[in-house]
Amino acid sequence: MTYQPSPERYKNMQYRRCGNSGIKLSAISLGLWHNFGHVDQSENYRKILHTAFDNGITHFDLANNYGPPPGSAEENFGWILKDDFAGYRDEMIISTKAGYLMWDGPYGEWGSKKYLVASLDQSLKRMGLDYVDIFYHHRPDPDTPLEETMAALDLIVRQGKALYVGVSNYPAELTARAAVILKQMGTPFIIHQPKYSMFERWVEGGLLDVLGKEGIGCIPFSPLAQGLLTDKYLHGIPEDSRAGGASVFLKAEQITADKLSRIKQLNELALQRGQTLAQMALAWLLKDDRVTSVLIGASKTSQVIDSIKALDNIQFSADELAKIETILK
Repeated sequence: MTYQPSPERYKNMQYRRCGNSGIKLSAISLGLWHNFGHVDQSENYRKILHTAFDNGITHFDLANNYGPPPGSAEENFGWILKDDFAGYRDEMIISTKAGYLMWDGPYGEWGSKKYLVASLDQSLKRMGLDYVDIFYHHRPDPDTPLEETMAALDLIVRQGKALYVGVSNYPAELTARAAVILKQMGTPFIIHQPKYSMFERWVEGGLLDVLGKEGIGCIPFSPLAQGLLTDKYLHGIPEDSRAGGASVFLKAEQITADKLSRIKQLNELALQRGQTLAQMALAWLLKDDRVTSVLIGASKTSQVIDSIKALDNIQFSADELAKIETILK
């Protein structure tokens, strides 16, 4: 049966301007990482994409290495895009990235012009696209001059392979330098994707100030701290969780008694607000106007719906914010 998006899809979503650019992003964006490679049933991630779009999520975030295996998330997204969303491409913001290892040899990762141009060409082929809306440099390269990396992003925009560019995982000082270089080139540097959550707050040490000053949007990834900021670990470590399995991103020993105590206290506060812990954690990020959107992952359609409900209340009283700070200290 041919997919028909909900005619009500734009009714309840919030859209926030991305820095000083002309585009707005859905306040909740969907990241297509672990659950969109060749590890899941295609019908499941197809349903997740349908649910997201039906509920106003227009921004879909990928990277060359998303899978597993690397490249498979883009491949899977590409055929679903062709089969189900062909007539809706212009309603979407599609982003991808390059920076991590993709192929053997000296040109398969980091930030050279050679690598970035080749990688995006591969990504476009995998997704069946002529261009992406946003192309990111995924991580700083300690060896390639920043001027070369930014020149590659500039070239990609001028070639029409991306409309806008951004960076991910860049510290504040490097982001400020990149902004100056791209501004001189006349290329729209509109967004930064940092790791940011209640448990990971390094961006508050200067990066958010740079983004605010330069008019660059912010889209935090891992806003739920690999699932810690949900109700998943309130009663121990489930066998089917990341910490209960062989994940390299979250290990059981990281979930200490102290962290569990904080999670339980945050959960109590969320319940008082009429939210789940996950909803409060997303709302807590979105309370800052410098944050354009939050990037969620999902393995079930219900997780998409639950995340969107965070938008029902992104206001915090001074007392609530003080309690959160006390818990997190």
